[in-house]
Amino acid sequence: MLKLSRDEQLDRLSTTILHNASSLVRALSYCSEHGIGSFRVNSGFLPLKSHPRLTYRLDELPDALLIGELLAVSRSHADNHNIRRTFHPDQFTLLSSPHDHVIRQSLDELDYHAELAELIGADVITLHGGGAYGDKESALARLVENIDRLPAQVRSRLALENDDRTYTPQDLLPVCEQTGVPLVYDVHHHRCLPDELTVEEATQKALATWNREPLFHLSSPRDGWQGKDSRPHHDYIDPSDFPSCWFDRNLTVEVEAKAKELAVERLSGDLVAQKHPLARRRKHYLAA
Repeated sequence: MLKLSRDEQLDRLSTTILHNASSLVRALSYCSEHGIGSFRVNSGFLPLKSHPRLTYRLDELPDALLIGELLAVSRSHADNHNIRRTFHPDQFTLLSSPHDHVIRQSLDELDYHAELAELIGADVITLHGGGAYGDKESALARLVENIDRLPAQVRSRLALENDDRTYTPQDLLPVCEQTGVPLVYDVHHHRCLPDELTVEEATQKALATWNREPLFHLSSPRDGWQGKDSRPHHDYIDPSDFPSCWFDRNLTVEVEAKAKELAVERLSGDLVAQKHPLARRRKHYLAA
C-alpha cells in the first residue's frame, strides 16, 4: 500500500470497506433469522485504520456515503432485533507492556475500535491482560495506569478477559474493581489456567463487575480435556462444557468455536434437547 499514490490507497481501502459493510449487514440479517443474539465484528473491518502512515478518515473514501448508509442500516437492524455487537482486538493490543511504542500503538488501535463501535453501536471491546514480562505485579500496575489514560469512548466499552497462560480471573478481578472495567469471564481459559476460584465463584464475581448485561466466553478443547494441549478450540461446543451455574442468568455467551454459527446452532439444539432453561431464551449466543 505504501507504494501506491494516496488516491490509489483510498480507492483500494474504500472497495474493501464497502464490501465489509455490506457483509456486516448480511451477517446481522443471518443472526436475526437464526436466533443468534450477538455478533463479534472482525477487528480488520477498517484495514490499516491505526497504521501511522496509512491512516485515513472515512469521509476521505470514494464510497464514504454508501459505506455510511450501510453502517447505519447494520446498526438499525441490530438494534431492532436486539443483536449485541462486540469487538476483540488481536493479541498485539497490549496495555500492560513496558514498551512505550507498544502502548502508543495499542492506544491508537483502541481509538479505532471505539470509533467504529460508535458507528455500529457496539458496547464491548474485549482485551486480554497481556504478558507478565517477568513481573506480574508491575505489569498489572501498568495495566491500571494505561486504562486510566483511555478516552471515555474507549473506557466505557473496554472489558478485560482472563487468558489461558498468564492472567486468571483472580488476577484481573482487582484491576476490574479498581478501574470499573468489567471482566469477560472465559470459562475455557479458567479451566486451562485455574486459580483458587471455582467456576461458580468466578462466575459470581465476574457478574458483579458489569453495569450492563455481562459478556462471557465459552469454548471446548479441540482434543478433549485429556488431550496433550487443552488450549486450542474445537470446531463445536461439548454441551457438558456449558457451566450449569450460567443457566437462568441474564448474560451474553460468546461461542468461540471454529465452526462459528454452525457451532452456535448445534449448541442451541443440544440445550433444547437436554431441556436446559437457557435454551428457551434465544438471545444469548455469538458465533466468534
